[in-house]
Amino acid sequence: MNARPPKDAAASKPRMSNKKYLSIWIPVLALVTALTIVANMALVIAGGWVASQLGSGTYTFTNSDESASWDTSYYDSDYADMDEVDAAAKDLVEEIAAGGIVLAKNQDGALPLDPGSTVTLMGRAAADPVFGGSGSGSVDTNSAVNVRAGLENAGFSINEPLYTAIEAYAAENPRGHIEMDLPLQSTYTIGEMQVDRYEAQSSTFAEYGDAAIIVIGRPGGEGGDLAQDMLDIANPDNVDPRAQEGEHQLELNQDEKAMIALAKESFDKVVVVVNASTTIEMGDLQDDAGIDAILLAGSPGASGFNALGSILAGDVNPSGRTVDTWAADFTADPTWSNFGSFIYDNVSASYPVSATETATSNATVTDEGTFVNHAEGIYFGYRYYETAAYEGFIDYDDAVVYPFGYGLSYTDFAWEITGTEAGAVDGTIAVTVDVTNTGDVAGRDVVELYYSAPYTAGGIEKSEVVLGGFAKTGTIEPGATESVTIELAVEDMASYDYMDAAAYVLEAGDYELRVQTDSHTVAAGTEPFTYTVDETVVYDEANPRSTDEVAATNRFDDVSAGFTTTGEAGKIQVFSRADFAGTFPAAPTAEQLVASEETVAGFEAWDYEDAAAAFEGEAPTTGADSDLSLIDLRGLAKDDPKWDELLDSLTVGEMTDVLLNGAYQTAPIGSIGKPQTLEPDGPAGFSSFINSSINGVAYPSEVLIAQTWDVELGDAMGVMLGNEALQKGINGWYAPAVNMHRSPFAGRNFEYYSEDPLLSGAMLTSVANGIATKGVYVTIKHFALNEQETNRVNNGVATWATEQAIREVYLKPFEMGVKDITMDVTYISDSDGTVSETTVGATGIMSSFNRIGATWAGGSEALMTDVLRSEWGFEGFAISDFNLYPYMNPNQGISAGTDLTLTFQPSKSFGDTSSAKAVTDIRNSTHNILFAVANSNAMDELAPGATVAYTPPTWVYVQIIATAAVGVLVLGGVFMVVRRVRRHRAEPAATAEADALVNA
Repeated sequence: MNARPPKDAAASKPRMSNKKYLSIWIPVLALVTALTIVANMALVIAGGWVASQLGSGTYTFTNSDESASWDTSYYDSDYADMDEVDAAAKDLVEEIAAGGIVLAKNQDGALPLDPGSTVTLMGRAAADPVFGGSGSGSVDTNSAVNVRAGLENAGFSINEPLYTAIEAYAAENPRGHIEMDLPLQSTYTIGEMQVDRYEAQSSTFAEYGDAAIIVIGRPGGEGGDLAQDMLDIANPDNVDPRAQEGEHQLELNQDEKAMIALAKESFDKVVVVVNASTTIEMGDLQDDAGIDAILLAGSPGASGFNALGSILAGDVNPSGRTVDTWAADFTADPTWSNFGSFIYDNVSASYPVSATETATSNATVTDEGTFVNHAEGIYFGYRYYETAAYEGFIDYDDAVVYPFGYGLSYTDFAWEITGTEAGAVDGTIAVTVDVTNTGDVAGRDVVELYYSAPYTAGGIEKSEVVLGGFAKTGTIEPGATESVTIELAVEDMASYDYMDAAAYVLEAGDYELRVQTDSHTVAAGTEPFTYTVDETVVYDEANPRSTDEVAATNRFDDVSAGFTTTGEAGKIQVFSRADFAGTFPAAPTAEQLVASEETVAGFEAWDYEDAAAAFEGEAPTTGADSDLSLIDLRGLAKDDPKWDELLDSLTVGEMTDVLLNGAYQTAPIGSIGKPQTLEPDGPAGFSSFINSSINGVAYPSEVLIAQTWDVELGDAMGVMLGNEALQKGINGWYAPAVNMHRSPFAGRNFEYYSEDPLLSGAMLTSVANGIATKGVYVTIKHFALNEQETNRVNNGVATWATEQAIREVYLKPFEMGVKDITMDVTYISDSDGTVSETTVGATGIMSSFNRIGATWAGGSEALMTDVLRSEWGFEGFAISDFNLYPYMNPNQGISAGTDLTLTFQPSKSFGDTSSAKAVTDIRNSTHNILFAVANSNAMDELAPGATVAYTPPTWVYVQIIATAAVGVLVLGGVFMVVRRVRRHRAEPAATAEADALVNA
């Protein structure tokens, strides 16, 4: 048998058909191409967010040769570098804490302690202190001075074994923590170590027996409130295992009580330090003879615990005063029943959201309509307790532990009124007080001026006392005297009458003015004095208050309409001092859980098409030629014609790229030389979750800052932050925050100053004016009525309050800031380089998540335009709170007066960018932002005529190179596929031709 050599195995295998070959490679090439396109589109759409993480490139500004000799250094740092700023800031933080810590009890002169005392620290907060709060207002406290270090730095010796035991326990047993807007993940555990573990260390007590120093802490946080019932929280799995029936989070729990009892048994001297930025129930400890001293230390930031040590040692004489009323029983407070979660039965909220927005937002959306009733009206905090006591409704001594404005000292002071001046009703009242230190140590005092307005039952509601002004002395040596003068505008004693006059009204009658040591106590040796108003003054359109651009009048009738004075079913009963017992606030009734037709309509999506159709104006010019740059408009009035020319040159796309990319920045506009600005969070210093490199020194909570009652310290804080801003290239600041401490359970109280609007407004203004000296604009927040966190992003909490309460209490600190903040602006005013100066007012404010009535605050024209701009004369920009939520419509915002959306594209978008209405709104909002930026330190070192060149960030080059490389590979793949297919098609023909030749 003849054998043939075997064919090569590979040669014998048939080649893949073109059909199969193409079925593999076409999808591969198509997929790679599609992924590349999608990736590039995503980078374009989400460019703002990507730029926030990876950089947005640099704009290089070059001044002209003609301006080379001009003085364009508009702002100068007081420090050589950031290390110097940090060191000075930490000293200032300690000074603030020293001035703000309140000595609330000092039985038999228990404090100060002897130098070098040996002490035992107790309480988990001694080893795990509360430096601040969580959320956007949090700050970096990794290097902060803790309680132990603060005391050791003051010369005390600390019980090491017990401290170590507490520290280890705290590390293994976390205290409660608010997870922002995630109630199911939030915890409320007090986390105090059980008493048997303290008893296990009792053998160490004698060696460190000069005093037990007990630290009681309570946290706070954004996006959640504190628990009014420790056994009734959103997630039952997170209930504190040590909680008992009927407890709330702001009272001592069983472990804290047992630990305090042990301390009283074991030590002759017991000092309690409250480490919290909200009030807690302290009545039992204040009345307990076994507790020798109590200090209210707030949340003291980076170095404030050094001040605590200095106060305990007597190196610092405490001069802080309370900023809230410390009530004995929070459940008896008029806000108790109307704080928390309330949901309408008949609201089903739904908002159109694009697929892109849905994909890029992590917001949890429900269809619920939530609400809260400020049924107490103006009567919360001291306004309630002082008035209720005056009317005989409560026993003040039983109801109040520490009055508003209260605080002790290591020395004594005597006051004497040495002069009063009473101007006409369009003038001021001034009182001069001599403060003499009659004690043995130097110290500072706070003089508080209160007034009582004439009240008629059934008339305008009025608190029995209202803080009218205050002054803090300097350090007064023993035997020395300092004179302080407090002025009060007569018109500031007017009350808002929303039911009849629809205006502020200064009613005829006698106004009693008193200098007091707190809201309840007239200073010894002084007598009240009377100011008489002969005829009622109505501050209406014909007679506005001296500080108003346009007279205040009813803007919120739709909100006030939810209230009744006659008990009408379904409405909120007005709380009146004429009948505190009969009108005391109750929880919402079944009828109030049913929203009115108007409220249901308020929860509907804003219709930008209807708004555009109703608009009667013409579309403004866009994209016109102009040689103007933003620096050319620095120092010019907002209505200068050059602004129109500049705005005419912008395209809609340039403007919307700014308006929709407002998270912690304003975006650059190259065509007009507008730089990117940097705007970190606050208010306890600079904080950024997207750029930790700009995080700064942790300042105390606003509560502790306000407890100083010292506007000079507030100014110093602002100046110091301004210096930090110059070192870090920061231009704006999301702070200060001036919402009210309506309830002690509000999770964000640590971010707010006080229960009182005047004190809050004064501290806000001092800090803002300080930072303004370095060209930094503030965005005062959260405008307005954002007094609770529960349900805040769940379609916005419908907040119901009378217009009197809205204006006299909740808007008042914002009003003070807008009217009193000033920023001096130096600028080049001519072609010769002449340096001129002008002054602008407040240029930034932040709207809030909640609704005013049923209207989103940021979309309320009544709030954002009528009050803010028309009445108060605000010329700056308004930014939304963080906007991932469908109910916060950007078109509604710019229509109402909220200009900048705190988010990155494409998380939010405009539904309308082409109508005359939309383009007009877009232009106006851009104008507001540019005005603020032009007059800030973002323009430092720039002269008119400067040119700009843009260098993209590295990631853009990587994107271009990667896209090009993928493109080359895809084209190579296509070439390979085409060539292979052609060859494969040619092979059968070639084989057939060869066979034919062979056969021939």
